[in-house]
Amino acid sequence: MVNMGPQHPSTHGVFRMVLWVDGERIVDAEPHIGYLHRGSEKLCEGELYPQIITLFDRMDYLANYNMEMAFCATVEKIMGITVPDRAEYIRVILCELNRICSHMLFYGTMGLDAGAMTPIMYGFRERERIQNLFEAVSGARMMHNYFRIGGLREDPPDDFAERVAGILPALAQGIEEGDKLLTYNEVFLARSRGVGVLSGQDALDYGLSGPSLRASGIPDDIRVTEPYSIYDRFDFDIPVGNNGDTWDRYAMRVEEMRQSLRIIEQALEQMPDDGPIKATGVRGIPRPPEGEVYVRVETPRGEMGVYLVSDGGDKPYRLKVRPPSFANLQALRPMLRGVYIADAVMILGSLDIVLGEVDR
Repeated sequence: MVNMGPQHPSTHGVFRMVLWVDGERIVDAEPHIGYLHRGSEKLCEGELYPQIITLFDRMDYLANYNMEMAFCATVEKIMGITVPDRAEYIRVILCELNRICSHMLFYGTMGLDAGAMTPIMYGFRERERIQNLFEAVSGARMMHNYFRIGGLREDPPDDFAERVAGILPALAQGIEEGDKLLTYNEVFLARSRGVGVLSGQDALDYGLSGPSLRASGIPDDIRVTEPYSIYDRFDFDIPVGNNGDTWDRYAMRVEEMRQSLRIIEQALEQMPDDGPIKATGVRGIPRPPEGEVYVRVETPRGEMGVYLVSDGGDKPYRLKVRPPSFANLQALRPMLRGVYIADAVMILGSLDIVLGEVDR
């Protein structure tokens, strides 16, 4: 029996795998979660609705805007709020930039897991461009607290559209450079092709979503299959894998970055030059009507679902989150059986987990 974690650098957070090994082969594995002790769902019951946005920022702390979108869209649905067009376009642009930012970190750490140092340099170079823009918009590089129920906290900078358009060519070039560096590198291919294979049916049975599900050949993307916000106005493709192995899970995210760029370019063209950024008549401290609602959005890791029960007060009666990494981890045990210990690092890395939303 071998313990990998919870402080092991390749476990992508405070995560522990107990491995039963025979030589260098894994016979069985048991994932252990719960080391982060967040309690976010319970905390939501004691917070006013606007305060909860900061708790969502800290669940998937690599996809802050996507998380804010999930919560705000849930409250907006139960209250029947229509968000102004300009605010929706700004939200989508920020969410897709956040998707690229998250995938760039995945790209870099995937390289590290395979023993390559240079990809993380490429990834962080592109992340800096995006996070500098985020800082200009919200005042923070992470934990933005920028989306509001009904719209946005404030107008973005006057040159927001120009700034976004200005970094897109550099991001496109960075994605291509990273692709050429790592994707078809023969050492990387040897470490990832045919490793951690998961069939489409098994991926569905274990509740996978996002790039990890699409890598197994299931073309399911909530932005297309159940469009929210204004995603039905954009033309983009859903990358789908063939083998469901570690390489496919990596390749999905590289291609998704290109698709996110397509969405951002279209959003910039369609976005109104001016207009309200918050729905009229929404109180600073809203009180949704009694009832319950479930909303799901597509974060960089997959389906983030929010189930809200309101009793008519200024705080939720109950708030339950269905996070993608928590569900994706269920497939880890069957994928680890029979592989080398070194491959366990690659397989776990290919799921791109964030422990903040696993141990919520």
